[in-house]
Amino acid sequence: MEPINQFTGTVCPINRANIDTDQIIPKQFLKRIERQGFGQFVFYNWRFDDDGNKREDFILNDPQFADSEILVAGENFGCGSSREHAPWALLDYGFRVIIAPSYADIFYNNSVKNGILAVKLTDEEVETLLQKSSTPGFKLHINLEEQSVSDDSGFKAHFDIDPYWKKMLLNGWDEISVTLTAEDRIRQFEERVYGKQYS
Repeated sequence: MEPINQFTGTVCPINRANIDTDQIIPKQFLKRIERQGFGQFVFYNWRFDDDGNKREDFILNDPQFADSEILVAGENFGCGSSREHAPWALLDYGFRVIIAPSYADIFYNNSVKNGILAVKLTDEEVETLLQKSSTPGFKLHINLEEQSVSDDSGFKAHFDIDPYWKKMLLNGWDEISVTLTAEDRIRQFEERVYGKQYS
């Protein structure tokens, strides 16, 4: 995974609550076995009609928002089934940061494990960002070390994050990487218990 610390990106607002994982990546696209390639299907039923034509009224089909890297949405983001494909699709599309008042627990954990920073702000702060980001080109500055979100016109908010998740994101570690930080101790244990053949 790519480390994330200080990050600046263009914001896409989706002012909806309870966006579930089937809306993020519909079930018919879950047949792939690799993690890549899901981005083209993100929010598919909102982006395309039944004939595969782009819906003009969905924000990601607006060229001014198409390359956004930060997603701002309503409460309970990522609810529904616990498919890990949802953060895969968002990351593959290009989103590195999601900002919402709250998340489904499994989605939140899956996001962090896959290198997406899921920021929790208050309802009022998210509403402010939804309004600001309705203007194309609005950018936010994310500082994970300081745990802050800011813009160029004076907005600044603090967010909380578990120290374990923070360390993983700052270092670009997944859970395998975390395990490998103890590789020397694991090898010592194997040699002590099982003998040299495990070294």
